[in-house]
Amino acid sequence: MMSRGAGTAFSRKNYRLSTEPEKSKVTGIVNSRLLNDYLHRVFTNADGNQPAAAYRKHLTFQNLQEHLDQLLAEENGSEDSRDQVAEGRLGPSAVVLDHTSGFEGLLLVDDDLLGVIGHSNFGSIRATTCVYKGKWIYEVLISSQGLMQIGWCTLNCRFNQEEGVGDTPDSYAYDGNRVRKWNVTTTNYGKSWAAGDIVSCLIDLDEGTIAFCLNGVSLGTAFDNITRGAGMAYFPAISLSFKESVAFNFGSRPLRYPLVEGYRPLQDPPMSDLVKARKLLGYLKNVIHTGIDVPEGKLVEKDTSMWQLQGEPTVLITLAHIFNYLSPLMCKVYLVEDVLMTFLLSILERGGAVEAHPLIQQLLDLMWLLMEEYEVHECLKQLLMSLLRAYRFSPIIPDLGLQIHYLRLTIAVLKHEKSRKYLLSNVLFDVLRSVVFFYIKSPLRVEEAGLQELIPTTWWPNRFTKEGKESKEVKDESAEERLRRRAYERGCQRLKKRIEVVEGLQVQILKLLLNNKDRGGGEASRYIFLNKFRKFLQENASNRGNLTVLCPPEYMVCFLHRLITALRFFWDGHKAKTPAAMSSEEAYVPPQLFYNGKVDYFDLQRLGGLLSHLKKTLKGKCSHFQYLHPDDLAAKANVLIDPAELQAVTMDDLDEDEESATSAAQSQRPSAALAIGGALARPGWLSSPTLGRANRFLSTAAVSLMNPRRPLGTLDKIKVRTLSVEQRTEEDIEGSHGNEGLLVGRPPEEPDQPITENSLLEVLDGIVMMYNLSVHQQLGKMVGVSDDVNEYAMALKDTEEKISRCPKRRRDIHEELLKSQKVFSEKLNHLSRRLAWINVTIYSKEKMQDVYWLLRVCIRTIEHGDRTGSLFAFMPEFYLSVAMNSYSALKNYFSPVNSMEELPGYEETLMRLAAILAKHFADSRIVGTDIRDSLMQALASYVCYPHSLRAVERIPEEQRICMMKNLLAPYEQRPWAQTNWILVRLWRVSILHPCPSLRLGQPEDASLPSLQKPCPSTLLQRHMADLLRSDRDLAPSFLNSVLNQLNWAFSEFIGMIQEATVSIASQIQQAAERLERNFVDSRQLKVCATCFDLSVSLLRVLEMTVTLAPEIFLDWNRPSSELLLRRLAQLLNQVLNRVTAERNLFDRVVNLRLPGLESVDHYPILVAVTGILVRLLVDTDVQGAERATVVLLADPCFQLRSIQYLLGHAEPSALAPAAPATDKRHFSLHTYTEYISMEELAKVDKMLSHLSEESKQAAATTLPTSEEDLCPICYAHPISAVFRPCSHKSCK
Repeated sequence: MMSRGAGTAFSRKNYRLSTEPEKSKVTGIVNSRLLNDYLHRVFTNADGNQPAAAYRKHLTFQNLQEHLDQLLAEENGSEDSRDQVAEGRLGPSAVVLDHTSGFEGLLLVDDDLLGVIGHSNFGSIRATTCVYKGKWIYEVLISSQGLMQIGWCTLNCRFNQEEGVGDTPDSYAYDGNRVRKWNVTTTNYGKSWAAGDIVSCLIDLDEGTIAFCLNGVSLGTAFDNITRGAGMAYFPAISLSFKESVAFNFGSRPLRYPLVEGYRPLQDPPMSDLVKARKLLGYLKNVIHTGIDVPEGKLVEKDTSMWQLQGEPTVLITLAHIFNYLSPLMCKVYLVEDVLMTFLLSILERGGAVEAHPLIQQLLDLMWLLMEEYEVHECLKQLLMSLLRAYRFSPIIPDLGLQIHYLRLTIAVLKHEKSRKYLLSNVLFDVLRSVVFFYIKSPLRVEEAGLQELIPTTWWPNRFTKEGKESKEVKDESAEERLRRRAYERGCQRLKKRIEVVEGLQVQILKLLLNNKDRGGGEASRYIFLNKFRKFLQENASNRGNLTVLCPPEYMVCFLHRLITALRFFWDGHKAKTPAAMSSEEAYVPPQLFYNGKVDYFDLQRLGGLLSHLKKTLKGKCSHFQYLHPDDLAAKANVLIDPAELQAVTMDDLDEDEESATSAAQSQRPSAALAIGGALARPGWLSSPTLGRANRFLSTAAVSLMNPRRPLGTLDKIKVRTLSVEQRTEEDIEGSHGNEGLLVGRPPEEPDQPITENSLLEVLDGIVMMYNLSVHQQLGKMVGVSDDVNEYAMALKDTEEKISRCPKRRRDIHEELLKSQKVFSEKLNHLSRRLAWINVTIYSKEKMQDVYWLLRVCIRTIEHGDRTGSLFAFMPEFYLSVAMNSYSALKNYFSPVNSMEELPGYEETLMRLAAILAKHFADSRIVGTDIRDSLMQALASYVCYPHSLRAVERIPEEQRICMMKNLLAPYEQRPWAQTNWILVRLWRVSILHPCPSLRLGQPEDASLPSLQKPCPSTLLQRHMADLLRSDRDLAPSFLNSVLNQLNWAFSEFIGMIQEATVSIASQIQQAAERLERNFVDSRQLKVCATCFDLSVSLLRVLEMTVTLAPEIFLDWNRPSSELLLRRLAQLLNQVLNRVTAERNLFDRVVNLRLPGLESVDHYPILVAVTGILVRLLVDTDVQGAERATVVLLADPCFQLRSIQYLLGHAEPSALAPAAPATDKRHFSLHTYTEYISMEELAKVDKMLSHLSEESKQAAATTLPTSEEDLCPICYAHPISAVFRPCSHKSCK
C-alpha cells in the first residue's frame, strides 16, 4: 500500500532510507544526534529506563529494525513457555464448539463456532476441549433469558430432546431461568439471569468442585465431590430450548470477569503477541508524547490531546517502523480488545466532548496510511465487534458510565470519514447490526443496577380502572402518600436525565450515519446507510414467521425512537435551508413511492393485494410502468384501476399466478443454488454476541450447512420497475437535472411543493415499516410490568385490610398475614423501580410524542394516497396498520403516565383517523381480508368510548352517511359480527337497559375493550333511520340477513347446549362412580357462549331497527313489511319458548354456572326480546299494534306463558309437583329495578295485559280444526291451497 500525504510516498514494507548520507537532507530528517536521542526516547528498554548516553547504541533508521527485533525478543523465552500445551487439558489449543459430533438435536452454530442458537425442543452441544486436572474457567454470554442448562459433561454423557446437561450422571449444570442447579436431581441455586448477563463456569478438579458466577459475582459452590480419576475429563457443554441463544468465550477473547484467583481459561491467551503489542503500543505513546524542536535541537514533551502528524518525516518513518510490527497483531481479536480498545478508551477518559479528543482521528489516519488495507479492515471490524460486545454485556450501574464510555468511543471511530464508510458498507449492518448500539437494556435485578440508590423511595398507584386511569384522585391522597409519590417522581427524573445522556449519544451515532455531506472518496454515508437499512428491513419483513431470524423487538423499539429523532433533526435542518420545503410536523410519504418502483417493498401486501396481483388485475393498463422512461412517467402516471376488476380477481387466481411464477423461477435456478436455497436463513447477529456473518445448521443427522441469506433475486418477479438495493446511487434517490429520483411519477392530485430530501422520505418509510414489524407488539408486551404492579398493589391492600380485621387472639393468622404483607411490599418495591426504568426508556412523554408524530405521518400519507383514486391500491397495508396500532398504543399503553389528550392537535387527529376508518373499512380498493377486519375492529373500538365516538360524529356528513350505509349492507358474504357489534354500541338502549355485569354481544377479540357503558349516538341513529326509510331495497336485504344470522346463531347455541348437557350428565354419573370431576371441553363452551352473545347482539340490532324505523315492519304498503314482521315474530317466539320453559336445557345450563358460560343468562336475551315486543305492541299507533298482535298470535309457536315468564308469573307444571318457593327462584324483570325503570316495567305489564286479552278473544273466535283440515306439511295452518294437476294440498 502506498501512503499519501505530506509530499512523501513510500511503501510500508519498503520504507527504509538509502545509506547515502545526503539523503537525510533531501527528505528533511533531523541530524543524527537529535535522531539518536529521539529514537532512544521512543524505543525504551523493557524496564522503561534509558542507558546512559555513553553506553547506549547509536540509533539511525538504518539499524532501527535490528534494534526493534532485539527489544521485542527480550522476553520471548519466558513467554514461549506459556504458549505450550497446559497440563490437565486435552484437545485443540483453539477451543470451539464441536459441530461435527459433539451435539444432539437441531442447532444453529455461528461461523466462528462460538455462538449457538437452539432450533429444537432441547438441543445440546459440547466444546472440542476437555480438562482432567487443575482449575479452569470459561464464560457464556447470555443473549436470551429462556430455558438453558450450562455447565460441564463427560464424553460418556448421552443427551436427547428431553434430557440435557445436568440431567445425566457426570454432567452438572446451572439454569438461571428456573434458578436451579442440575445433576440428575435439582435444587434451588443462584440468581435469575437476563439477556446481557455473563455466566462464568468454574471447575476445580483438584478439589472436585464446580461453581458459577453471574456478572463476576460468585453464586457459591454448586457441586462438590464430583467424579474424578482415570478416564474422567469434563467438557464445557450447554443444553438450550428452541430459539434460545448464547455465545461462548473459552479464552479467544479476554475474559470479562477474570478475577478468580488460580483459574485459567480453557484457551490460553496469546501471551507473546500480547507482550509485543503492549510494547509497540508503548512506543506509539512515546511518539505521541515526544516532540522535536529542530531549531533548538532538543526533544520536548507534547500535549497528547493536540498531537498531529503535520507531515514530519522523522516522526512518520518512526511510526512506519512501529506499524510494521503492530499491524499484523491488530488483526487478532484478542489483541484488539485487550490492547487497542483499552488504549483508545483511555484517551477519552479525560472527559469532555468527543470532538475534544482529535487524537483518535489522527490514529485512524495513521492506520489507513501505514497499514495494508485488509489489515485496517480486519482491525476496524474487530474493534467495532469488541465495542458492541462490551456495550451489550456491560452491567447496568446507576450512572450508566460503562455504556456511555463505549458509545463515546464508537462515536469517535465513526467520526473518521473513511472508517465510517468502510464500517457502514461492510460491518455495521452486514456483521454487527448497529441496532444493538441503540438498545438500552432493562435491568431484571434492580439491586445490581443501583436503582435502590437512585430511587430510594418507591410508590405505586392504589388502583386502576379498566381504562387504565387511576380511580383515586390526587386530592384524595394522604400526606404520606403525596410525599412518597413526589420522592418517587424525583427519583424517576434523576434516572431520566442519566438515560437521556445515553440516548443523546445514540442519536449522535445515527447523525453520523445519516451524514450526506461526506462525499469525499465515494458515496455519502447516508446513501450507504439507506441501502443497508432497506436490506435490514427486508430480512425482518420476509422472515416474520421464523422467530429466530428477527431483530429482537426490544432493540427495534429503541432504534425507532433514535431514528425518529435523527430524522427530524435533518428534516428540519433542510427546512431551515429551503423555506419552501415542509417541516417535520407536516411530514408524510408521497404516494408515488408506492408505485414508481424506486423503493423496494419486497413481498409485502399492498392494499390491493400483492404487486403481482395488481399487475394481473391491471392487465395492460399498467404494463407501461415496466418500461416507461423516468422523464415520461410523471406525465403518464394517472393509471386508472377499475375497482370491480380488483374484486373480480380472487385470491385463488393470485395463488395460481404466484405458484406458476415460483416454479418458473426455480426452473431457471442453478442446481447448486437449489441445494442450499431451502436451508434455514438466519443472520448470526441475533443468536450470538459473536455476531458472525454466517452460521452452521446442525442436526442429529450430522448435517452441517452454511446458510446464505434470502436471495434478493427471487423477489424480482414481482417488481414493476425496481432497482436492486446495491444498484441505487445518490442520483437514483435524490434525482438531478430534471430527474425527480424517488419522487418520479407524481400524480396530478399531489401538490407540486417540495417536501424534503428524497433520502429522508425513504428513511421515514422505513420507520413506519419498523413500527409495524415488531415495535407495536413490544410496546404492548412491556405494559405487563404495570399490570403486575397493579395486581400486587391490590393484593397488598387486601392483605392490609385483613390484618386490620384479624382478631388479636389469632396470632398464627396474624403472623402469616404479616409475612404475606412483607412479600408483597418487597415485590412492589422491586417492580416500582423496574417500572420507573421502563417508563423512562419506553413510555416517557418524549417517546409518546414520537409515536404520536408517527400516527400523524400515517394519517397524512393515507389522505394523500386516497386522493390518487385507484392508485391508492398500491399503498402497502402497513400504513393503515400503523395508523390504527399507534393510536391504540397512545390510548392504552402510555396511560396513566402520560395522557394522549395533552398532545397538540389531539382532537383534529382523532377526527381525521375516524374519517379514515369510516371511509376505508368497506373500501373496494382494499382487498385483503386481514386489513379489512382490522379496520372494522378499529372502528368498533372507536365507537366504544364517548370521546372517540364524538370524533366519528365530527367527520363530514357525506362520509357519516356512507359509513352507515356500509354498516347496513347485507351480512352474507362478509364478516358480520364486528359490524353488528358496532351497531349495538351505537344503540341508545332506550327500551330496557342491559345489566352491566353481563357481557352483551361482545366479539371475541382481544383488541376490543371490555363492555363499556352505553355511549349512544343519536346523530348516527338518525342517519340509520333515514337510510332504512328512504332505501326500500336496503332495509329488506339488511333485515333478512340479520334474521338469517339470528336463526343460525341461536340454533347453533341450542344445539351446543344440548350436546353439553348430555355430556355433562354422563360425566357427572361417571364422576360419582370414580369420585372425579371432568366437565366439557372449554373450547366447546367458549364457542357456545360466543353463539349466545351473537344472538343477543343481533336481537339488539333488531330492537334498534324496530325503534328507529318501525314502519319497515308495520307499514304494509311496503312490499316486504308483512313478510319481515312474520319472520321476526316467528324467531321471537322460538327464542322465548326455548329460554322460558321451566326446567329446560337453558335453565339447566344457567344453574350449572359452567366456566366459560358465565355470560349465558336469562336477563340479556329476554331484555332484548322484550324491548322489541314493547316497541311493536305498546310504543306504536293503534293500527301498527293491531298488525303486530295479529301476526304474533297467528304464529303457531306463540305461548302466552312465555310472556308471563318475563314478570315472574310462572305457571306450575302439570307433570310434576311444584317445587318449594325456596328451592327455585323464578326470573322476573321486577328484580332488576337498578337497570329497568318503573315506567319501562309498566310498559311490559301493559303488553302482557294486551296479549292476554287478545289471545282470549282469538281463542274464543277460532273454531276447532280437525287434523284433516290442517296442512299435511306443517300441521300448523289450515289448508288453503290445492295444487293441480297433482291435487296436493298445502297452506301455501
